[in-house]
Amino acid sequence: MRRRSRRCGLTPLPPGADAVGVIPATAPILSPGSSPGSSPGLPSIPERTAAVCRAAMRFCALRRWAPVAEVPLPNGRRADILALLPDGGFAAIEVKSCARDFLSDGKWPEYRDYADRLYFAVDLDFPQHLLPEDAGLIVADGPEAALLREAPAHPLAPARRRALLHRYAVLAASRLAALADPAGSAELRAALRVE
Repeated sequence: MRRRSRRCGLTPLPPGADAVGVIPATAPILSPGSSPGSSPGLPSIPERTAAVCRAAMRFCALRRWAPVAEVPLPNGRRADILALLPDGGFAAIEVKSCARDFLSDGKWPEYRDYADRLYFAVDLDFPQHLLPEDAGLIVADGPEAALLREAPAHPLAPARRRALLHRYAVLAASRLAALADPAGSAELRAALRVE
């Protein structure tokens, strides 16, 4: 089964992942030198992306942020990770696997309109000098990640926050429901495609 998105290693879905984009904790965390099917010692770009995404999600969870991967935004973009913060704010985390990924992607400034804080999540090998200083920086090292630079706050307007919270809640609840009833979720998706 494939997903349309290319971020967070979800195209194609990794072995053991479900159709709603949840990468289980048992999925292997690849480190340099342990990459099957790529050059010796170097993980592929999708493997690096998936590893950084998992580490960033773990970073969020450890701070009591509630992360959701692959969140469609009202402007047509898709946030790699959108996390609900304990204070009710939102943090958008843009996962970058390599310099080429960052340099070829000019849409990340548009995520600021839908988050109180914007972070980049990269691995240790990423050339950090390329990243803008006015965004937070999370660096992944294997399954762990550390905050190297806090993101400046740019608070959302109350009406936009309310609309974003509703979108976030519906998406998270539908993914949780799909985990509880995969067959029912598949039937619903099939029925919606027919209509």
